[in-house]
Amino acid sequence: MSAARALLFGPLLFGPLLCAGTLCAQQRVDRTRLQDEAVQRTVEYLRINTTNPPGNEDKTMAFLARIFAAEGIPFDSASSAPGRGNIWARLKGGSNPALVLLHHMDVVPADPRHWEVDPFAATTRDGFIYGRGALDTKTLGIVQLEAFLGLHRSGARLARDVIFLATADEEAGGSQGAGWVVEHHPEAWAGAGFLLNEGGEGTEEGGRRQFGIEVTQKVPFWVRLVATDKPGHGSTPRVTSAVTRLVRALERLRTYEFDPRIVPAVDAYFKGLARSAAPEWRAPFADIGKAMADRSTLLGLQLANPELAALTRNTCSITMLKGSEKINVVPAQAEAQIDCRLLPDQDREAFVRELRTVLDDSAIKLEPILAFTPAVSSTDTPVYQAIVDVTRRQFPDANIVPAVSTGFTDSHFFRDRGIACYGFAPFLIPAADQGGVHGNNERISVENVRRGVVMMLGLVEQVALSR
Repeated sequence: MSAARALLFGPLLFGPLLCAGTLCAQQRVDRTRLQDEAVQRTVEYLRINTTNPPGNEDKTMAFLARIFAAEGIPFDSASSAPGRGNIWARLKGGSNPALVLLHHMDVVPADPRHWEVDPFAATTRDGFIYGRGALDTKTLGIVQLEAFLGLHRSGARLARDVIFLATADEEAGGSQGAGWVVEHHPEAWAGAGFLLNEGGEGTEEGGRRQFGIEVTQKVPFWVRLVATDKPGHGSTPRVTSAVTRLVRALERLRTYEFDPRIVPAVDAYFKGLARSAAPEWRAPFADIGKAMADRSTLLGLQLANPELAALTRNTCSITMLKGSEKINVVPAQAEAQIDCRLLPDQDREAFVRELRTVLDDSAIKLEPILAFTPAVSSTDTPVYQAIVDVTRRQFPDANIVPAVSTGFTDSHFFRDRGIACYGFAPFLIPAADQGGVHGNNERISVENVRRGVVMMLGLVEQVALSR
């Protein structure tokens, strides 16, 4: 092992396993083996094309099943539809609430014309592994898998069950993946009290390191707007039509500004961010409620960091439009789909009333497409503390904050069941690589994979061996 690698991994690689009271691993875990496996399996996993649609997660389900079979770990699997596989395995322990390690196996599409490499070749170049899913979330799944295998190989007496769960369809809402498993296979997550998933990771920019631990999310509320009016010939414009009604209503929505409102979880997030923020944002972040009362500050934040600005209020994005199927036909119906994201405590009916007022047209119907239940996970749990401890050991200078996500993950299915869920990936991703998520040239460094295995194993050991 090189001196550089010894410096980076030595204390965690060769130190004894965590013990809690009389609970201690019976065998030393070969962390180097876990790291080597993780790098190789990340490559293999990324080479399985699970673009959703159609998903084809049965292929990755089979990949994981072969690993469990080789390790002698009992597992189960189920498909919600042809090709839509889900798989789970459980290490038995004591009576404490179980810990679930969750990730999704599907990925978003990748257009190879805009990539430097084949997005499904898992090319390794200059210390990075390129591939769709490298950040979202196949590498996280492999790191969780190796931690799970390490715990199994140790022979440790566990204080709680540890469950590995890989699901389909997250990128399309999870109805054929985590949502379906929660509904149809409660045995997969029985006894769970805590869950680790995507949604938070480390970032590095300008020499500042920061880790966000996702504790809640803005709530998606997807809506279809359907406008109706008299149809006719394109050569004879009418005073009103389904299309013009819709266009006018969408313009009102485009120019409407939802009032800023800072909920407690967002306030705590910004206060945490203030510690490592650029100088011009430290004071505003420390009192974000006061700062957002100034519209010019809100606009400045929108320009500087749209993702953070979106946490300060409800939002709606106009994303899909549909009108006539023929250029010379004025259609009887036109529709749009809008992606609204609500603050975690927002009353949905009150929001619908506000939205109807904004659109201001009784000929336009609002049809909800997707809506979730909000929930916030407490930071006062052994799992949250373990994340902080493991991160602090590896990155003592990092700013660690409870984070709120503008996007949504499968965690909401489990938060609805009272399970404390945390978004955490043990990776330090340079700001320049963040755009790879759902973008081009998605990649992760080999160093992140190797270090991530050690961090995840330390985290899982601390939680699983502690009463």
